[in-house]
Amino acid sequence: MDFSRLNGYYGLILEGAKVTISISLVALVFGFILGLLICLMKMSKIKILKWPSSAYVHILRGTPLFVQIFIIYFGLPQLGIQFPDIGPVPSDFVSGAFVLSINSSAYVAEIFRSGIQSVDKGQMEASRSLGLGYVDTMKAVIVPQAIKNVLPALGNEFITLVKESSIISVIGVQELMFKAGIVRTSTYKAFEAYIAAAIMYLIITTVLSWLVGILEKKLAQSN
Repeated sequence: MDFSRLNGYYGLILEGAKVTISISLVALVFGFILGLLICLMKMSKIKILKWPSSAYVHILRGTPLFVQIFIIYFGLPQLGIQFPDIGPVPSDFVSGAFVLSINSSAYVAEIFRSGIQSVDKGQMEASRSLGLGYVDTMKAVIVPQAIKNVLPALGNEFITLVKESSIISVIGVQELMFKAGIVRTSTYKAFEAYIAAAIMYLIITTVLSWLVGILEKKLAQSN
């Protein structure tokens, strides 16, 4: 191994890492919002809400992320649907963030469902007896507690997103793996380039795991 050949290319690796973290953050935020909405629809007693949301979760969790990326990026334009550039943000980043967001939302929905089910059912009954409607009870009592219960799991979902984001390099998003490919092509050192990328992923996920661990300890102390 000759990592000296990578001198001058570590900046590219860092640029890719920034894009990886950025697109993972975007996917986490939108996945969080959409996942909570899908969860509440799935737990609803209204069939017109429950059935489509259940199908949504089943389909996205039952198909590979790689296939979903190709359907969104290559399939939708065939139907006349294309993702535009948003200011300085290129369309491939928007497409990648969209795919990661909807994929993550299916898993976040199930995380929220388990969190809501972990809240004592007596709290729903007590809130309803005090005159709160179902929606107000969910918004003011149940969901805040569920979010607190599932924060560590959401942190782990973010770590998973960081690792899975490597797949979107196939559509040209210039994240960590894409930059590693540029380094490989420029230096003819594939092993060293991808080892450098792996180390960067390891650093990111280790830091995130450490932060999730701190969060879990603080939540344990507050209970």
